[in-house]
Amino acid sequence: MTGAAIDAGVDLVVVGPEAPLVDGLVDALRAAAVPCFGPVREAARLEGSKLYAKEMMEAAGVPTGRHWVVLTVAEGLEAIDAYPTVIKADGLAAGKGVVIAEDAAEARAALTAMLEERRFGDHPVLVEELLRGDELSVLALCDGERALALAPARDFKRIGDGDTGPNTGGMGAFSPVAEIGPALLAEIVATVHQPVLDEMRNRGTPFQGVLYAGLMLTGDGPRVLEFNVRFGDPETQVVLPRLRSDLLDLLQRATRPGGLEGAELEWDERAAVTVVLASGGYPESSSSGDVIAGLDRIAPGVEVTHAGTAEADGEIVTAGGRVLNVTALGADVGAARDAAYAAADMIEFDGRQLRRDIALHAAGA
Repeated sequence: MTGAAIDAGVDLVVVGPEAPLVDGLVDALRAAAVPCFGPVREAARLEGSKLYAKEMMEAAGVPTGRHWVVLTVAEGLEAIDAYPTVIKADGLAAGKGVVIAEDAAEARAALTAMLEERRFGDHPVLVEELLRGDELSVLALCDGERALALAPARDFKRIGDGDTGPNTGGMGAFSPVAEIGPALLAEIVATVHQPVLDEMRNRGTPFQGVLYAGLMLTGDGPRVLEFNVRFGDPETQVVLPRLRSDLLDLLQRATRPGGLEGAELEWDERAAVTVVLASGGYPESSSSGDVIAGLDRIAPGVEVTHAGTAEADGEIVTAGGRVLNVTALGADVGAARDAAYAAADMIEFDGRQLRRDIALHAAGA
């Protein structure tokens, strides 16, 4: 990657996936004097290790849920004082390393998969209290000193309607979120993003990149569920189409002296809704090679982002769990939702899965 960037004379590399960030791709690019947007390996541990993220939040005074670190199934079961409870694999798990256990049997199964079967690698496990409320995602562009918040979004993690079934990487999202005004957004940045930036800078590992805070809006205020260190999806699919400011300019500024000081964002007043189409068996497994039909019928103005697709014998086929993201803009959430679902229903492949309640309540339904 570094050699290819040098050979091509790339002006800016934006590292997207979490694994290369955690593996230190930004460190290698910077060592080769290739301009890049994204956190170095040490800073990327905010996503690479949930335990590290908890330790960072505690040091920075960021509000989050109570947690216990366990190394065996027995320790995990002993740590649980109430159900439902949350069980998290410490390392990267492609959005699937979180289980909400409703009872002791589900907790034992999750702990066994993570600690004995090592389904997500050789890592400890976190047992956390279940936080209740409405979820919120706030992504911020960071230059090492300051955080510039993007428009808030709300995503839908579980596979089934009504937030049922196992967690996924996200089955859809919408933006804006009506109850999050400028004052509350500024408060979230001041109590979540900025303290983390300050703590990391004090440790000698300034965070430059996207700091994505997955939050729960509880009765006691916002609490952090997790951090990502990149443009996470499906939130990015509903946030960036609404951004009128020059994204490339912002990313370049974040990597240069002076950073994002004085930067202001301009937003499209329209709403955006994304519906994810997943393959058969997801999230436990995924089906590959199923022919995708209907992509040529999508109306202009609707954006279809390919996530898990491939080309075979001149056809577009499935090649992963979350296959396509269908995004539409509308005058309000309801209009955007109608357009997104109308387009999603034109796309067909064997085993297709989608939720039918993305942004349903926000649309007033």
